[in-house]
Amino acid sequence: MRIFHVLLMTLALFVAPAASAQGAFGSGRPHIALQLVPESPAPAPGSASMIAFAMTPEVGWHGYWQNPGDAGLGMTVKWSLPKGVSVGPLRYPVPETLLISGLMNHVYEGPYALLAPLRVAPEVAKGMRLPIRGKAEWLACTDKICVPESADIALDLIVGDGTVSPAVQSRFDTWRARLPRPLGSEAAYAVADGKLLVSIPFPREAAAADVHLFPLADGVVRYAAPQKVQREGDRLLIETEAGQGLKEGAVEAVVRTGDHVGFLLTARPGEVARPASGLLSTAMLALGGAILGGLLLNIMPCVFPILGLKALKLARAGGDEAAVRREALGYAAGVILTCLALGGLLLAVRAAGIAAGWAFQLQDPRIILLLLLLVTAVAFNLAGLFELSAFGGGGKLAGKAGVAGSFWTGALVAFVATPCTGPFMGVAMGAALVLPLAAALAVFAGLGLGLALPFLLLAYVPALRERLPRPGPWMRTFQRILSVPMFVTALGLTWLLGQQRGVLAMTIGLGTALLLALLLWWLGERQHHGKRGGFVVAAAALLLLGAGATALPARADGIAQAENGSVAFDEARLASLRASGKPVFLYFTADWCLTCKANEAAAIDRSATREAFRKAGVTVMVGDWTNADPAITRFLEKQGRSGVPLYLFYAPGQPGRTLPQLLTISTLTGLVR
Repeated sequence: MRIFHVLLMTLALFVAPAASAQGAFGSGRPHIALQLVPESPAPAPGSASMIAFAMTPEVGWHGYWQNPGDAGLGMTVKWSLPKGVSVGPLRYPVPETLLISGLMNHVYEGPYALLAPLRVAPEVAKGMRLPIRGKAEWLACTDKICVPESADIALDLIVGDGTVSPAVQSRFDTWRARLPRPLGSEAAYAVADGKLLVSIPFPREAAAADVHLFPLADGVVRYAAPQKVQREGDRLLIETEAGQGLKEGAVEAVVRTGDHVGFLLTARPGEVARPASGLLSTAMLALGGAILGGLLLNIMPCVFPILGLKALKLARAGGDEAAVRREALGYAAGVILTCLALGGLLLAVRAAGIAAGWAFQLQDPRIILLLLLLVTAVAFNLAGLFELSAFGGGGKLAGKAGVAGSFWTGALVAFVATPCTGPFMGVAMGAALVLPLAAALAVFAGLGLGLALPFLLLAYVPALRERLPRPGPWMRTFQRILSVPMFVTALGLTWLLGQQRGVLAMTIGLGTALLLALLLWWLGERQHHGKRGGFVVAAAALLLLGAGATALPARADGIAQAENGSVAFDEARLASLRASGKPVFLYFTADWCLTCKANEAAAIDRSATREAFRKAGVTVMVGDWTNADPAITRFLEKQGRSGVPLYLFYAPGQPGRTLPQLLTISTLTGLVR
């Protein structure tokens, strides 16, 4: 695949002049503008200075690093130089990663500069004019198209004393700071079972975030393969898939350790021990966070009514311990297997090269419509419109039917409850995406265990069950009350359809829910007279779902608009704001995330917070993940997260600070005091 892309792009470079002459690429204005900047207009004899290729991509376009990854081409320059002048190879800043359709690209999505050392021979006389000429060629791409671009280089320098103006010096210092720095010690690497293990000397007290290894030579690694990074004392350990072009001998690479920060290293073959203990501790921490996060999901309005009703059924079961435990195990199996299925599907989608995160299913309006119909049926069942053994109060706990009903109840609970990452879950789900497959699936199973834990405790600890109220006529009234939060959930899902696809989608959702309610009313009337009709209603509900999903409008393309004076998330704009020294509060949200909406109502969208941010000059940037957005997904991954919410604060000149997942006004206003 990479060879195919490179051949196409190489062919494009050859035909670029003819294509440009005929206007094949539009007006001819480059998508990545080039400005040639000399460090000194008067370089001194016998000394070296720099020439900078300052590149400014248009929004949505990117250029390439010297090793572009799976696709792309770096810059090439053909020089025409006067006697006594030489120009060294281009020096590239630390690149970024960009995954497109399963292909990993090493790119620059914001302004960047390539530096080239210029040396004037000692014998060149002062005052001599130096006409520097050449031609630069590069590739400009979006996630859909690539355009070869070029520029004629023309610099006229005068040999002098090497004076550099303060403004130009400051500019070059900024560019030099983004070049990879030489690593003082050699690294070691080993290959085992198709895996490349690299051990990099790195002080334990030194900061390292968003670590990624960029080999200079092609074929050293499989670029799109995940890179697992761990710290063990004074070294960084990176594990990834070895490439087919890896040969015995020294390997040169750049290791990124922060935002535009990296080190140039040389790695030689040697012994590299796998840090099993570090991997185990990471997996155990992630598992613990998943269990606690799953436990907290039980208070969500779409889960608590079902859990409360199932608890009352345990009270009605009396002393039949075997039946109670079978019911609990069936419920737990449904929850855990559904969490495993969602987690496995997420890992498979990501392995296919698609940017996706936790709760990806709620970014599809067809899934929202399915959930709307399910929650509507549950709500009307709790309200007493019809009887359904999986949720109703009259089914027996013993026997196959009771266990099957509990299983599907648990499956529904997991499917509805898991999309929103709450406290403890964010880091756990992010860690699961970089752990080995078995450990990752264990984390997803831990989430299901936490969600099922209250019901399991009631079933296996009789003392807790004895504290439940005794069965009586009041239970029917309580069941009706529990229908209220389910109706509220159905209303929220209808609103979410409108947020994703507009008023027409909301109308379709309301219409299908109303038709389903009529079908359930008909079923309830038949049940009143001892008749059946569940199969007919189920078949009709499936037809309703299919018709509604087909009728949903397509997503309208457009630029997301932020509200309340905030700006929509854009990584290039974030980098620009930080470079200009402005504080930024960046948060990622989604309309289907209850934790996100609670934080916005309680802390973010409050007058005290807005006033404090206004006085401090804080730019509020919002990443809306309601619909799938690969740019947001990639940014979340860089922060070690797989879902929302995520809150970051960038103080001037400081790295990003991750805030708690439960916010208060004092937490936010305290950032700018």
